[in-house]
Amino acid sequence: MPVPVTAPPPPGCLWIEQAAERLGIKPGTLHKWRQKRRGPASFKHAGRVTYREIALERYLAECEAADSHSNPALNPLLRAPEPHIRRSRAA
Repeated sequence: MPVPVTAPPPPGCLWIEQAAERLGIKPGTLHKWRQKRRGPASFKHAGRVTYREIALERYLAECEAADSHSNPALNPLLRAPEPHIRRSRAA
């Protein structure tokens, strides 16, 4: 049986509604991500979808690391240009 909405989540965890608010998205988006096995790691606790706060932080850090605006290693403007390979014309 699911825990009442007013019951607090386990220590260090958030219910899906709280996790969505923390990420600035709708709970429905988190539901879709969970169905597609995307987004932050989650699990069921007492019949409710639960997210560890550390999993949300890890997810945000991974998003930041994968973004070329915040990760200089991925910035294509900082890479050396690739050499142009001249192709010979077929006769």
